[in-house]
Amino acid sequence: MKTLFEKLKIKPKNIELYETAFSHSSYANEHKKKKDYERLEFLGDAVVDLVVSDYLYSHNLPNEGELTKTRASYVCENALYVYSSDLGLQEYIRVGHGEENHGGKYKKAIVADIFEALTGAIYLDLGYATARRVVLSIIVPYIEDANICFFLDYKSALQEAVQTASKSLKYQVIHEEGPSHNKTFQVEVRVDGILYGTGVGNSKKEAEQNAAKDALSKNSTFSL
Repeated sequence: MKTLFEKLKIKPKNIELYETAFSHSSYANEHKKKKDYERLEFLGDAVVDLVVSDYLYSHNLPNEGELTKTRASYVCENALYVYSSDLGLQEYIRVGHGEENHGGKYKKAIVADIFEALTGAIYLDLGYATARRVVLSIIVPYIEDANICFFLDYKSALQEAVQTASKSLKYQVIHEEGPSHNKTFQVEVRVDGILYGTGVGNSKKEAEQNAAKDALSKNSTFSL
């Protein structure tokens, strides 16, 4: 990982944190290790959200709606996957043999999670200021490139359409399957109790976005 540390311009104090950040649950289970990256991912998710929120707020976007939409574009799974891929983080991911045989090191959800887990490790090891610097150095170039668009926030678009029509909106997981480290979720979205769309994803958030997209594409009442 020395090359990665040099690229990020950091000098780690606790290498174990970074080893955990790159350890998938399948690897931890196979090697009887107590920790995998999931707790660090949870922490890193919050750090990335805060750093990007603070950056966008300081750049005077006009209102909360614009701030929320823009932030969603740069912290969504697609964006995190690109950050990880461009940094070459797949090289450091450790998965179990079964997961590796199914291409686990290159699955979008895992590769995206690793970026947040790494951020969590940097935060715990070197503090918020360093984590902020690293996150901004990676993400800001994408924000400043007007040709890059990672994500359209279908949930926000549907929410706005529903509010305009004074209707209620509800998402519900109707099915989930697979092991804890590789689940698939199916979600339906209802407007005033009527089914408008369904979506599938490797996380509840992704499934909800796909359900909202389905609802928007099927109903001319709602438009992006």
